[in-house]
Amino acid sequence: MQEKIIFINDLKVNYKISALGPMILILHGWGGSSDSWLKVQEILAKNGFQVIVPDFPGFGKSETPLIPWGIKEYTDFVLDFVNCLNIDNFFLLGHSFGGRIAIRFTALHPEKVKKLILSNSAGIKAKPGLKIFFIFILAKIGNALFTPKILARFKNSARNFFYFFLRHKDYVKANETMRESIKKILEEDLLPDLSKIKTKTLILWGQKDKLVPVKFAKIFKEKVENSQLIIFPKIGHSPHLEIPEKLSQTILEFLKTN
Repeated sequence: MQEKIIFINDLKVNYKISALGPMILILHGWGGSSDSWLKVQEILAKNGFQVIVPDFPGFGKSETPLIPWGIKEYTDFVLDFVNCLNIDNFFLLGHSFGGRIAIRFTALHPEKVKKLILSNSAGIKAKPGLKIFFIFILAKIGNALFTPKILARFKNSARNFFYFFLRHKDYVKANETMRESIKKILEEDLLPDLSKIKTKTLILWGQKDKLVPVKFAKIFKEKVENSQLIIFPKIGHSPHLEIPEKLSQTILEFLKTN
């Protein structure tokens, strides 16, 4: 296993690369890094694959962009990354936020992706329900409450507490640039992209996923034409951390079949 640095558009990007053989590019989730995929990377490498896992800009040991990025910028980053490493044709795996980018990348550059694997992928906007309505009302009240100058200085602290209360911990932990990135990314619905994907696709999901419920896995299966769905019982949002051996074996079986 080697850890390397590459500069892409003046941003320092860290990535891990292992072994030789058919190439697998893994895109980690929001708040994760190449470290979170280390066990899976080692197993796949031992089975004859070259595995590359970059730290997305803003995560791990990679530098944070100077301005907020959305799905377009992160997708462009993946294209620049594979071009810089002279990678032309590879297997692509995306988890959660990484799944968003893998979806858009495959829709735009199908010639580069041999097979696609989506693990607990984000990307589909949920229909507004009572919780979203409740959040909207509280946000309106909060904006009105903190408008007076004497209270304005407390607005950011109150917003952080509000997001923490709602378990949006990624928002609370992020710096200002990455907070704006979260907003940009969540605004875009990738549902229309799914029908554009003709690449053979494996959809993996934890049955107990509370962040991206399993009902979304079934939408992915319905919309992605050439796909199969495997649901792991009693597993949550991160199969790569909860059951790395089982996940790796499932991936290997998919990659080695025609």
